[in-house]
Amino acid sequence: MKISAIFPLLLLVCSVSTSVENTEVQVPYLQDIRALLREMTASLAQQKVEMRFLQRVNQEHATKLKQQKTEVTRQKTEIDKLNKQLQVKQVAFSASLLGAGSGDTGPFPTYTTLVFANVITDIGKAYNKHTGVFTAPVRGAYHFEWYIGTHGGPHASGAVLVKNSEHTFIAYEHQGSHYGSSSNGVTLLLEVGDDVFLRLWPHTKLFDNQNRHTTFSGHLLFTM
Repeated sequence: MKISAIFPLLLLVCSVSTSVENTEVQVPYLQDIRALLREMTASLAQQKVEMRFLQRVNQEHATKLKQQKTEVTRQKTEIDKLNKQLQVKQVAFSASLLGAGSGDTGPFPTYTTLVFANVITDIGKAYNKHTGVFTAPVRGAYHFEWYIGTHGGPHASGAVLVKNSEHTFIAYEHQGSHYGSSSNGVTLLLEVGDDVFLRLWPHTKLFDNQNRHTTFSGHLLFTM
């Protein structure tokens, strides 16, 4: 009877002992996992901080690069503008009325655009010898001069300088005999694309020959 009672007691003691040993083994294992999780969490947090820092640095670099590109574009535009201004500062032309031969132009009953066909100088290519029109390539102050003349008789000689459609100054003379001449000049502020040309005054005439009596000239004084 005593032996039967002791055996279950031994089983209980062994069971309790085994449970205690398993618990003792599990506790350090769980602590290691928790420690590893803490390290991983700290590492992840550090990586997030580093990522935010790198993103901020990259954003600053991107912003700086964009500003540099904008500045390069601005400087290139300014250089192109200065180069263009340097080129268009060299604007001058001079032409006589007739390309060949001699004779009178006019008289006509209405205003008639004069085409100075014999071009002596056309620096900047702003004067059109086919239309007689000078077109301003740049905003600035331009000076123009024109000289006209004809032989005396019933018809005078007259030519008016026109800016776009506006009459500005006129050269005019009339005498009964011999050869008479007249001239005038004006400085105009022109915008890009403004046209300047000469019109023959109604009922007047002009004479020209190989000696170039009737001429039209102009040049850029300075840009504005």
